[in-house]
Amino acid sequence: MNSNITTADPTENFTIASSIFPRSGYSILSFLMFLNAVFSIFNNLLVILVTIKYPKLRNPINIFILNLSFSDLLMTLCGTTIVVSTNYHGYFYLGEKFCVFQGFAVNYFGIVSLWSLTILAYERYNVVCEPVGALKLSTQRGYQGLAFIWLFCLIWAIAPLFGWSSYGPEGVRTSCSIGWEERSWSNYSYLIAYFLTCFIIPVAIIGFSYGSILFSLYKLNRKIEEQGGKTNREEELRVVMMVLFMVFAFLICWLPYTVFALIVIIKPTFYISPLAATLPTYFAKTSPIYNPIIYIFLNRQFRCCAVQLLTCGHIDLSEPEEEALSMAAPVETQTAAKRNQVTPT
Repeated sequence: MNSNITTADPTENFTIASSIFPRSGYSILSFLMFLNAVFSIFNNLLVILVTIKYPKLRNPINIFILNLSFSDLLMTLCGTTIVVSTNYHGYFYLGEKFCVFQGFAVNYFGIVSLWSLTILAYERYNVVCEPVGALKLSTQRGYQGLAFIWLFCLIWAIAPLFGWSSYGPEGVRTSCSIGWEERSWSNYSYLIAYFLTCFIIPVAIIGFSYGSILFSLYKLNRKIEEQGGKTNREEELRVVMMVLFMVFAFLICWLPYTVFALIVIIKPTFYISPLAATLPTYFAKTSPIYNPIIYIFLNRQFRCCAVQLLTCGHIDLSEPEEEALSMAAPVETQTAAKRNQVTPT
């Protein structure tokens, strides 16, 4: 957008929405966000309840999975549900202070989810690729990781409250987030630092971790075949596809923010339409739906527990051998017991 998008009167930012987007468009956005909120709340609440109910699901690495669902649930409650109402009204009718709160909450819980995925990928790399005797995840180390995530993300979330960038309405003016549309050196410096710590570094860690896991699995299968053993190529392909889904979903959530922020920094005079400017935050708000599906529900042990909970124990899909599986890395390879090697899914 051009530099005229930020007006001198803060009230105007919350009342011009109806003039920049059709009323029917707001109704569609409200309906889509309503569906988003329903599925997000159901999925993440189910994850939390199942993890609490079944002790066998509570192990150190699942701390990060539970943390992911908790932060996604909070992001939905503080972000998506509000957007349903504001789109229904056609503008952000809740006022400037609530806009700042929503922007802070969505930003904070969003990057907590992002870094939960990042630490989860790194710990799975440790389980699979580090040699026997390497430092493994303990409960204490897991809680230390959680403390790092929440404190580190809090620094980036509160910075705009103290003048480094800002929070305000964006796009079609029915949601609030980081003021990445603002043309100022304060905003540019924040976006550059934010881009490095909340996109480049997480992408690098996730890419390295899952890439190493796939390479380790490939080498293990090759070694088994050279020794005359049989490998399950379908299982290997499933793991590859799962990793691709993980990375693709991550990019869907965070790449739009990055692209638009870079455009604003590199070419400040470039015009971005209100509808296009709305896309980043709406893509980010879809992550609480697919995160539980990709990272949790596709795990056999968790899926069996979820079915048991939903059917009050009348349906039990678990098999005897599955009771011993560890959620640290849900699917074991053919020689996992011998080599302590596991796949990421």
